Amino acid sequence: MDGRSKFLSLTRAILLSLLPVAELRGGIPAALLIGTNPLLAYAVCVIANLAVVPLVYIFLGYIHHHLMAVSIYKQTFPRFMEKTRKRLHHKIERWGYFGLTLFVAIPLPVTGAYTGTLGAWFFGMNKLKSFLAIALGVSIAGLIVTAMVLIGNRTYSIFLTSL
Repeated sequence: MDGRSKFLSLTRAILLSLLPVAELRGGIPAALLIGTNPLLAYAVCVIANLAVVPLVYIFLGYIHHHLMAVSIYKQTFPRFMEKTRKRLHHKIERWGYFGLTLFVAIPLPVTGAYTGTLGAWFFGMNKLKSFLAIALGVSIAGLIVTAMVLIGNRTYSIFLTSL
């Protein structure tokens, strides 16, 4: 694969890492499967995935502010928010930022940076501390995904050579 093709493939991996559903769980495998250095794939996809956190905070604040002008939203959402916060207060107090890190670190659908940021915003957690917790979680998830892809590729190679 020539340099231009690798660049385009790495760009696709970055774009996958920016998407809400795929995040780095899609970006890292895409980068590794085209032969990108594992360290480069990990770093680029983690950075791309973390780039969305401040944007999601801004987006949520903006949308919430504008939706407060809609009467049904203004009547229902704050009550829903308050009831949910009260119901889960003990869990948030107990697990806090560590729980946020663990939640984001699990490389499954809907447990990434987007959902972690949504949860931190919803529960009114400190933005900087939340970002650090999410960053640690994304880094751990990236390590897990990278390891799984590398182990899977190696296992597949061993299986093919033994046939």
